[in-house]
Amino acid sequence: MVTTDMGSDAQVALRAASAGAAVVRGMYGASLARYEKGGGDFATAADIAAEEAVLGVLRAARPDDAVTGEESGDIGAAGAGRRWLVDPLCGTLNYAVGNMLVAVNVALRDACSGIVAAASADPFSGEVFWTDGAGAWVRRADGRDERLIPSAGSRLVDVNLDPPFPHAPGFRAVELMAAPEFVAGFRPRVVSSTVAVAWVAAGRRAAYVTDGGPGLRLDSVHFAAGIALCEAAGCVVTGIDGLPVDEGAGGLVVAADRETHGVLLGLVQGQR
Repeated sequence: MVTTDMGSDAQVALRAASAGAAVVRGMYGASLARYEKGGGDFATAADIAAEEAVLGVLRAARPDDAVTGEESGDIGAAGAGRRWLVDPLCGTLNYAVGNMLVAVNVALRDACSGIVAAASADPFSGEVFWTDGAGAWVRRADGRDERLIPSAGSRLVDVNLDPPFPHAPGFRAVELMAAPEFVAGFRPRVVSSTVAVAWVAAGRRAAYVTDGGPGLRLDSVHFAAGIALCEAAGCVVTGIDGLPVDEGAGGLVVAADRETHGVLLGLVQGQR
């Protein structure tokens, strides 16, 4: 196991994500109440229970920090210098139909330093991908930590096809997958969960591409943890216009190396 202060922000993130993952795993397969959010989006009782478990860890360890939860909204001062970002079950629709491709995301954003700690837990593999802002690791189910090493060798690229598509018709993810240059160099995959972003950091995917408006920033409860993991692991991370994530048009192009990123960014921008 990596020698890290158990009271550090990174370890708090890891424990919080693990607590949420335990709830998600324990409620899997049950008949769950749904809570409609509009526009086809919904939460389940598992989303709400997992978020409460995450918040319980954060309240105990960091009672003075603010929190933004996918289900509970903003807690604490609006201008807080430290804010935890919590997505208790990314892949709710997957989970609701018995698909295990989900993640529990927890990240800490510091007003001055950006994302300083994050964890993304896979409830079913028992793995937790985590970072202290300097390095990135995966904690195995047996408690071992292994450093994340990106690799483009698989040539597998996850492309998020979930609506809305704010940059259409200039950019359509489905057209990227049909581009001859894409087909010649890569193999598409569709996961519909941000666990795929962590997989890029771990070398299990060559890249990940998603559309998204200006709301896709480092304060996104969905993507902050995955972005932090990839950056700490040495991946190349930009918006679909090649600008830093907190600037520009939004969206994400996350790649294991600069060459892969350049090819995919060229294909994306070739549509625009």
